[in-house]
Amino acid sequence: MSIESLQFVSHVPPLRELSPLAQILIVEGAITPQHAAEAEATAGQSRLRLAEILTANYGVSALTIADAFSTLYQTARIDPRDLPPERNLVAAYGPARAIQTSILPWRRMGETTVILTYKPDQFDRHLPDLASEFAGARMAITTRDQLEKTVIELFGDHLSHAAEHKTPSHMSSRTWRANRAFGLGLTFLLGLSAFMIAFPSVTFSTFCTIAIAILLFNTGLKIAVLVANRQPQPSAQCASAAPERLPKITLLVPLFRETDITDHLLARLREIDYPVALLDVLLVTERDDKMTMAALGKTTLPTWMRPLIVLEGSLRTTPRALNFALDFAQGNIIGVYDAEDAPAPDQLRVVAAHFANCGPKVACLQGILDYYNTSTNWLTRCFTVEYATWFRVVLPGLEKLGLVVPLGGTTLFFRREVLENLGGWDAHNVTEDADLGVRLARAGYRTELIGSVTQEEANGRFWPWVKQRSRWLKGYAITYAVHMRAPRQLWRDLGPKRFLGVQLLFVGTLAQFVLAPLLWSFWLIPFGFPHPFITFLPPVWFWTLVGVFFASEVISLIIAAIALRAAGKTWLIKWAITLQFYFPLAAIAAYKGLLELAWKPFYWDKTMHGVLLPKGATAPTPPPARPASAL
Repeated sequence: MSIESLQFVSHVPPLRELSPLAQILIVEGAITPQHAAEAEATAGQSRLRLAEILTANYGVSALTIADAFSTLYQTARIDPRDLPPERNLVAAYGPARAIQTSILPWRRMGETTVILTYKPDQFDRHLPDLASEFAGARMAITTRDQLEKTVIELFGDHLSHAAEHKTPSHMSSRTWRANRAFGLGLTFLLGLSAFMIAFPSVTFSTFCTIAIAILLFNTGLKIAVLVANRQPQPSAQCASAAPERLPKITLLVPLFRETDITDHLLARLREIDYPVALLDVLLVTERDDKMTMAALGKTTLPTWMRPLIVLEGSLRTTPRALNFALDFAQGNIIGVYDAEDAPAPDQLRVVAAHFANCGPKVACLQGILDYYNTSTNWLTRCFTVEYATWFRVVLPGLEKLGLVVPLGGTTLFFRREVLENLGGWDAHNVTEDADLGVRLARAGYRTELIGSVTQEEANGRFWPWVKQRSRWLKGYAITYAVHMRAPRQLWRDLGPKRFLGVQLLFVGTLAQFVLAPLLWSFWLIPFGFPHPFITFLPPVWFWTLVGVFFASEVISLIIAAIALRAAGKTWLIKWAITLQFYFPLAAIAAYKGLLELAWKPFYWDKTMHGVLLPKGATAPTPPPARPASAL
């Protein structure tokens, strides 16, 4: 049952009819009898804890509720930051487990072990486990903030290390050896150079043949996704019915030096149409990021938003920060947004409905990404065309074809249990989203696309664009290398069709940019310049090749037109023709990314946001994905 469907009380019941917690808070003046009665009705019908309703909907502070619990249960309220727990007790129980279960073993006192919690109404369910681990478990009260900060202070190094090693080593890129990559790469380049000197025409023609083959395969894939998108979506009915009860959703929003975007971000998050008692937003930032923390410190956050400071480790990447935050999440659905995102207000309702009406094998939902600064310059226009093609045609087509769906990094939603069982994100992979898409598929889970749109800020500056794209392509290369360590196992996990799809997606993407200059060289022929490859081709095959080039461009334009029509941006179709001058930037990015594999494979090239927005401007809010009545 959703919060909005609850029938609130129209009269104030006698004090004795309210719960003891509500009675204490009324007597202390923390809440009115009317609000207490409404909160109890909501909690009773929605199966939420009364304390959560009181905090989220009525602004009762966690400290006030902790004091009321202390009175109700006739036990002490303890701040473990002032009176630290015995470290060995917490270590025995597990730091991450303490955060996840809201249970903190505090101190031994004779034959008794005092256990702190901020959920005393759920303490009994933990007693069997506590009794087997700690003698004479006795409850005392604390707050969530006090419990979590204490664990971080005592076991920050442990949590930081765990965030970097959640993903099993055989599925992680952390075992990548840059020195070995450098040696292999150098050997290959030296050998290739020697062969080119000895047999220049043969070498050039061989690589031209490979480039043409990649072009043919990629064109075939484009045709396949076009055909697939004309077929009805098997799961189209999944998201049609609202769930009986909305789930709690945690949104992880990684931030780093985002002072220009913080105000816009908070405003957009406040526009989300979802019951605040079921919303848990973690603003994840690094401990040494003084700028972002200062900006957040000037803002009064609602009770359902909270900053989380990630401690230093051996590297700094977004997936590492997400892994660190995962232990602190309260929801059973985990969502990820970028700092510059402007999601559709009804997006979380679409997500909740889709998960509720689909089977458990649907473990991930990917929303559509679009841009709100499309008209800024030529680069942002081309970026918009590219993203429209990817998210509105290619990814839906891959899903319908039953192939692996490489995830898009943001507007992602996971079943928490599945995400944790897979080991979260690979902290060392700079394209952790695509890697997680492969791991989901290998484990037998499905990723589905939803029609809800999130608007982002397109990268409209030349060198930052190249750096961002080089990180993506570097991550694609590492992801492919990791999963191809054991190709037979990958074949068994994915099956023949999806295995071949991975080859097309990853090898095809990388090769089309690395070998692109060879295809561009064919433009020399119409201007009368000699081309070595032509000597190997009879005239009929040459004109066939010309036809292939032409057909590939026509298909790309058709896909772009279809995607832009779906995005409501048909005015950009004329700019799709200029993509011939846009994609060469990706070739530069590919060379940069591949070179970095040899000396800084885990380096995260930060993309700055907010630089293309006028001062004081904010992003428009996209329309709902569907009428509210349908949810």
